[in-house]
Amino acid sequence: MSTSPEGRADRGGRDGSTDGAETSVRTVACANCGRTNRVPAAAEGSPRCGNCRAPLPWIAEAGDADFREVAEQASLPVLVDLWATWCGPCRMVSPALEQVAKDLAGRIKLVKVDIDKSPALARRFEVQAVPTLLVLDHGRPVARQTGAAPANALRQWVDESLSTSHGPADPDSRRP
Repeated sequence: MSTSPEGRADRGGRDGSTDGAETSVRTVACANCGRTNRVPAAAEGSPRCGNCRAPLPWIAEAGDADFREVAEQASLPVLVDLWATWCGPCRMVSPALEQVAKDLAGRIKLVKVDIDKSPALARRFEVQAVPTLLVLDHGRPVARQTGAAPANALRQWVDESLSTSHGPADPDSRRP
């Protein structure tokens, strides 16, 4: 098993490719204590630091073969990023989405889906433009947005989307 520059441990065939059937593991540094932790793409509950127990951002990749396990069966609400490698706005919004996942660590999971490698998911979610963002709550879509936006606008959108389904992702963001 090798670790990619983004901190993902890749489990692939001899040529490095994966069919999506095996979930990957990402290494994440704890913002609280600095320790490095392994975070699987799919697991029960939400990831916490093995050293200080602080919540960790949960960022995973999924494809046609493992989307159900990684995203739909997650116990946390899931922010799905349907993107493509050739899409400039997709590459621009990716750091903002990762910032939202860090800000809401322990409360949401970010799942990235490359639509060129996952055509069945692109058809299922009727992707007409990228990036397309979805919020899933217990596997059911509760919000959809197309296009890039800054991190603060994305966080507000996620909070508003979750408040309609079961309360805000950030309890401090409640408005009177």
